[in-house]
Amino acid sequence: MSESLLQFKNVSKNYYGNSVLTGINFDVKEGEIHALIGENGAGKSTLMNILFGMPVITSTGGYEGDVLIDGKKISFKSPHEAMYAGIGMVHQEFMLIPGFSITENIKINREITTPNVVSRVLGKRLETLDMVTMNADARKALDKLDMGVDEFIMVAGLPVGHMQFVEIAREIDKTGIKILVFDEPTAVLTESEAQNLLAAVKRLAAKGIGIIFISHRLDEIVTVADRVTVLRDGELVATKEIKDTNAVEIAALMIGRKVAISRVQSETRKVSDEIMMSIRDLHVGMPGEMVKGIDLEIKKGEIVGIGGLAGQGKLGIANGVMGTYPSRGEVLFNGKRLNLDDPHATIASGIGFVSEDRKGVGLLLNESIELNIAFTAMQVGNKFLKKSGPFRFQDDAAIRRHALKMIKDLDIRCESPLQHAGALSGGNQQKVCVARALTQDPIFLFVSEPTRGIDIGAKKLILDLLLKLNEEFGMTIVMTSSELAELRSICDRIVIVCEGKVEGVLSPDASDADFGLMMSGSRVKKAEDSPKERVSHV
Repeated sequence: MSESLLQFKNVSKNYYGNSVLTGINFDVKEGEIHALIGENGAGKSTLMNILFGMPVITSTGGYEGDVLIDGKKISFKSPHEAMYAGIGMVHQEFMLIPGFSITENIKINREITTPNVVSRVLGKRLETLDMVTMNADARKALDKLDMGVDEFIMVAGLPVGHMQFVEIAREIDKTGIKILVFDEPTAVLTESEAQNLLAAVKRLAAKGIGIIFISHRLDEIVTVADRVTVLRDGELVATKEIKDTNAVEIAALMIGRKVAISRVQSETRKVSDEIMMSIRDLHVGMPGEMVKGIDLEIKKGEIVGIGGLAGQGKLGIANGVMGTYPSRGEVLFNGKRLNLDDPHATIASGIGFVSEDRKGVGLLLNESIELNIAFTAMQVGNKFLKKSGPFRFQDDAAIRRHALKMIKDLDIRCESPLQHAGALSGGNQQKVCVARALTQDPIFLFVSEPTRGIDIGAKKLILDLLLKLNEEFGMTIVMTSSELAELRSICDRIVIVCEGKVEGVLSPDASDADFGLMMSGSRVKKAEDSPKERVSHV
């Protein structure tokens, strides 16, 4: 394991002046399993997009630095070029055609055909599929994975674990495969299926294939990898031999950073023992953020953080309570049961919601700032309406007065209240979303990803505003965020969600290792490595 199949040398990437990768050095040796780990937004996907020549890279000015395969500098312009160079990827989401057989899925776009009478006259596209040879190739790929299923059966109805193996078989069937990228390959597998897959990964590495293993599961990384590289905020933190590290150290490297905003405790701030919201066995069918049985209690006056890695279910909680996606379970608010299928009634009960999807759900992009601010309050609370006999009309003067006050209070940078919301910067769009929620006069606020995609100055203004709402007005706040540092800066406690369930609850000052281990679902901790008194499970 001495030769480097793949090398990234001082690779950097900017999107429109925003640096997402800075000076990355990373290599994969022949027969090595090299784990790549980092929080959401750490730069893992961007690095792989560069390797595969994805359009998102080539259409935005390319990248700086060098990528070498077998010591030769390359710069792929498309994924097809990467594939022909011997690079494959096994994706987290299956890319199989259910109505095709295993063989047909393995050989798709690389079918083997034989001439026939018609094709000799009308062209190659009418040649007959050589199923005998294709089945033999598929069988050879499946055997490399010790997969006993017949190659000629249909993919539809196969267990999830078998589908993942078919994805791998398709990649290793390609001629001259040198480097194989596994992107969260065990995310949808049972424990036994995951163990089978890890064993298959080791067998592939033993044949000389270089493996890039992307996973958030630290126990898997420690079990299967030879080396691990940790990225954080687009920068290389460390590359370590697995034998020289452990899950606790990797977790600390992945999470560790300075908290940018220091919380100043207010003497007037009060957290009651009264349970304001009680959530029991909540299931939410939010695509990509499924919730699979959450129990949670929120006290009056608290700021509760909800954190976790992407796709683990953290965003589904607020969306489920608000009725944005199909949900079931029991939610009591101030002692009364909420109807999870009635967003109108939920808002009317005093719950505000700032969605993570400000462009798709949060804003009417082609409407004015003032209408965006007033819209929900008009619909739900009959605010900003004036009567004229049996009719009600929009009170434009009241809307304008309120919008001007909100623009001043929240420092929304705009030309006028009539400017379209879609023309604002990300930070100012987020402030309009907050203004709309506040206009409903809520006593409880769900706010999801409040600082996503906005600059550091705007982030501080948003977080300061949330603190002000809590400390001066007593508003109870549940903040869901991928920015752990921000959760730690303003929250009383942080609920970590993993695989659709509450993994545990941590205090903001718990160690980086505790956060990293819990976010990655690594429940087994050594007492000497991770202080138990700082971790509580729900």
